[in-house]
Amino acid sequence: MFSILKKNFSLLFITSLLFFFTGCEKEKEVIVRHVKVSVVKIEPQTIPADFEFVGFTKSSHPVDIYARVQGYLDKIGYIEGDMVETGNSLFQLDPRQYIAALDSAKGLLSKEEAILWNARVTRERLEPLYEKRAASRRDLDNAIAAQLAAEASVQTAKANLVEAELNLSYTTILSPISGLSGRAKFREGTLITPGENALLTTISVLDPIWVDFNVPSNDILRSRDQVGKGLLQFPKDKDFDMQLTLADGTTFPYKGKSNFASPTLDERTGTMLVRAYFPNPEETLKPGEFVRVKAIGAVRPNSLFVPQSAVLQSKSGTIVYLLNDENKAVMQPIKVGEWYGNSWVVQSGLKVGDRVIVEGVNKVQPGSLVDITKELPSTDPSLIFNSNQVTHL
Repeated sequence: MFSILKKNFSLLFITSLLFFFTGCEKEKEVIVRHVKVSVVKIEPQTIPADFEFVGFTKSSHPVDIYARVQGYLDKIGYIEGDMVETGNSLFQLDPRQYIAALDSAKGLLSKEEAILWNARVTRERLEPLYEKRAASRRDLDNAIAAQLAAEASVQTAKANLVEAELNLSYTTILSPISGLSGRAKFREGTLITPGENALLTTISVLDPIWVDFNVPSNDILRSRDQVGKGLLQFPKDKDFDMQLTLADGTTFPYKGKSNFASPTLDERTGTMLVRAYFPNPEETLKPGEFVRVKAIGAVRPNSLFVPQSAVLQSKSGTIVYLLNDENKAVMQPIKVGEWYGNSWVVQSGLKVGDRVIVEGVNKVQPGSLVDITKELPSTDPSLIFNSNQVTHL
C-alpha cells in the first residue's frame, strides 16, 4: 500500500513540474511577442503660434447723456434698450420757464435796439450842428458815447437771447450718435439738476466694437525670450489678426485688429491691457460679453512636435516611446511646451528622424519588439488635429 502511495506521489510531483515549466514557457512567449504599433517620424516644420486670452466687449464710442439745464422730466422719448439714431429725442424737460426767459430776452433786445436807434439819431443830429458851431464838442462826445453804450447793450441783449434759445433747446435732449440705448436713470416727474450725479442714460456705438484683454507679464517675458532665441517670430510690425470665440463656443465671423496696447503694466495684476476692434455690422456683439481672444500671425520656425496620443505621463515626467534600429521600444523623456492643434511642441528630448510610437503605445514596454503597421511624417494633418487625449501611466 505504501509503495502505491509513493508511486502516485512521484507521478503527481512530475506532473506539477511539467505544468510549471510549460507555464513559464508560455509566459516567456507573451513577453517576447511582437506588438503592432503605428509610428510617426519626427520632422521639423514652421507652425503657427497663436496666443489666446480672456477678454470682454465694450462699446467703441460710449456717450453718457446728461441734462444741461434744470427742469422737471416731462417725457422719456425712447424705448429703453432699443437702437436710436442721431437726432432722436431721448428726454423732454418742462420748457415753460425757458420759453418765458426767451420771451424776456427778446423784449430786452427790442428795448436796447430802440435805445440804440435813439442814440444814433441824436448823434446824427448833433454832428452838423457841431460843424456849424451850434453845438458844443461836449454834447457831441456825449452823443457818441451814448451810441457806443447802446451798441454794447444790444450785443449783450443778443447774447442773452442766444443763451435763452440754447437753454430752451436743451430742454429737448437728443441723441448725439446712433447706437444702443441704455436704461433711463430717472422717471417722469423727477427734478433734473445738471451735475456729475445726473446721468440720464448712455448711448453705445456697436459697430465697430472693442474688446479689452490682459496679457500676463510672464507671457510677455517668455515670448520675448523665445523671439530672442529664434524660436518664435512675430508678424511684421506685430500686426496680429484677432479672432473671437464666443461664450457658446462659436467663432465670431469677423476678424479684428489690435489698436492699443498700454505702455505700462498694471502693478496690481501684473498684466498689460490690450485693445482690439472688430467689425460688428449685424450688431450681434453687445458690450459686457466675455469672449476668448486669439492673436493670430506669429510662427515657430523649425519646430518639432508629437501627437498627444504618443505622450505619456510617468512619475519621473513626460515620456514617449521611440523605436531604435532593431525596432525595439525605448523610453525617452521629453520636455513639452505649447499646444499645436492636438499636438505638443517638443522643447527637448527629440531630434529630427526619431520614430515615435503613436498607436499601441499602451501595449509596449522598454525593450518590446514591435511590428510597424503604419509610419507617417509628423507633418500629417490627421496627426495634428485628430489624435487622442494625453494618456497617463
